[in-house]
Amino acid sequence: MTPTRAPHGSWRSPLTLDVVTAATVRISPPRIDGEATCWKETGADGRGVVMAARAGRLEVVTTTFTDGQPVDVASRVHEYGGRDFDVADDVCVFSARRDDRLHVTVRGEDGWSDPRAVTPDDGTRYADLVLWGHAVFAVAETTGGRDQLVRVDLLNGEVAVLRDEADFVANPRLNPAGTALAWYEWNQPHMPWDQTTLLVAELDGDRIGPVRPVAGGTRVSAISPLWVGDDELLYVSDPGGWWNVHRCTDPLGEARIRLLHPADAEFAAPPWTFDHSLALLDEDHVVCRWTHHGRWSLGAMRISNGELEEWVTGFEVASEVAAGGGRVAFVGAHESRPAALVELLLSTATTRTVRATAPETVPEPYVSVAEAVDWEVDGGVAHGFFYPPVNPDVVGPDGELPPLLVLVHGGPTTATTGGFSPAIQFWTTRGFAVLDVNHRGSTGFGRAYREALDGQWGVADIADIAAGVRALAERGLIDGARTAIRGGSAGGYSVLRALTATDVFSAGTSRYGIADLALLAQDTHKFESHYTDTLVGPWPEAAETYRERSPLFHLDSLRAPVLLLQGEDDRVVPPSQAQAMAEAIRAAGGDVELVLYPGEGHGFRRAETTRDALVRELRFYGRVFGFVPDEG
Repeated sequence: MTPTRAPHGSWRSPLTLDVVTAATVRISPPRIDGEATCWKETGADGRGVVMAARAGRLEVVTTTFTDGQPVDVASRVHEYGGRDFDVADDVCVFSARRDDRLHVTVRGEDGWSDPRAVTPDDGTRYADLVLWGHAVFAVAETTGGRDQLVRVDLLNGEVAVLRDEADFVANPRLNPAGTALAWYEWNQPHMPWDQTTLLVAELDGDRIGPVRPVAGGTRVSAISPLWVGDDELLYVSDPGGWWNVHRCTDPLGEARIRLLHPADAEFAAPPWTFDHSLALLDEDHVVCRWTHHGRWSLGAMRISNGELEEWVTGFEVASEVAAGGGRVAFVGAHESRPAALVELLLSTATTRTVRATAPETVPEPYVSVAEAVDWEVDGGVAHGFFYPPVNPDVVGPDGELPPLLVLVHGGPTTATTGGFSPAIQFWTTRGFAVLDVNHRGSTGFGRAYREALDGQWGVADIADIAAGVRALAERGLIDGARTAIRGGSAGGYSVLRALTATDVFSAGTSRYGIADLALLAQDTHKFESHYTDTLVGPWPEAAETYRERSPLFHLDSLRAPVLLLQGEDDRVVPPSQAQAMAEAIRAAGGDVELVLYPGEGHGFRRAETTRDALVRELRFYGRVFGFVPDEG
């Protein structure tokens, strides 16, 4: 079949709006409980449900409360939550969105029981749950915003506070005998990737003994503790500039520490949520994942000598891992099909898919595979993934290069990877080229690259983004005169900043992005309340810098149309930011569209919201670049 000719951006795509939004589920990091692999999945309705796979059968663990209302599993500790359920010995404990309480359900002959509330109805939030016998250890966040390390008795609901001396705590982990506890904590103005202290203490029921520091300190992040036996601890830390695996023998005594496997690679992701990086395989092997140049690998490290064996699975690891019962479970990203919950069977070194996040609706000839790209900027190198337009049914007009859509991740202390994304394929199958940027400040490239954004947010990241566009144009891969930029949260700020500080872009879409940095510094939640002190400067001493880098005050240089998409219930970046930006652009005679979504927070959960936002964005680019979009 001879391809038809059509302008880039207007190509008819097999990846319709309904395909992108309706069938996709998000899968949380898994747990293994004997023969069962358990996970939380969030569907098109935005509701979180704990599922289990056992002997090839799927079970719904959390269904409805006794009043008939559906269970929605979620935690709002630090607003981002994480590890909001745990399963052990056919008992599941979880945090419910409707009341923030912990609930428990038990598996019997007739399936899983109706959930029973455990903790008081006092507004306290819980996350980082670890089941241990008839108790659960957790991080609790009180209504006053105070972090506590707690033990909750599942039989009587009593909540014992073990530790509440730091601004933040995370990762409570017990040794096998239940006689010692490890965790890490940190204080403002730092974030957990800046510096933490890893601590241990003897545990006696609902009391801990004297607390001993093991690792961390000034400009060192120590996270992800994992016990190996009762007197040996593994953890991930970066005193050498990279998050590497360390071993501590006798942590309650002499605390002898050894770096297991020195590498210019990161064995952890930034702890925005209460995830964990390591899983014990046996007494001499720990399962770990690591990232190098933006791609995540999976393997096992020998605890005795640090030897690292990479497992080739065909997947890029997109979550923390779980190990047990002769298998390793993880969320795996593939280069040409949707991510899935995957089990690696150790006896045969084969993988099986437990649950896909979406059906395979994009035939392989239509898939644009990520190409890792680097480019020079400011005497260094920035990174990203480039996706050329791919559609075997259509070609562009003679001599026409594709428009470019630049994606900017959030955080800004996170990173993008090169796994298959329906959201990217939606654009490439329609004739767009896509550049997914890992600018300075991104994780996975060592502490020095991450800290290169300190004090330079809104400067270094924008320079990297603009240089990436110019590099692709110079290589003849894109039409440098037709470029758009999109991003959410911190990425949304980069969108607005790039539009007001450079002349590179023709259009931009900001999802819940920041327009006024001073408002962010003064009006956000506790976890990020001092984040901008590092990224921009201390507030209010650096007030002039905040204003100079705030897009809201530089609309005289804005020439491109702007689309603003915002949740009305956003507590991280309140809707007042988008509203102020829209009003100011209109007052300056600019081109702006603002869409507010009721019931949505920081990140869109509902399928109808995702669909509406995507179709508006497609129409927006069609108007700006002069093509008729395919809205199929």
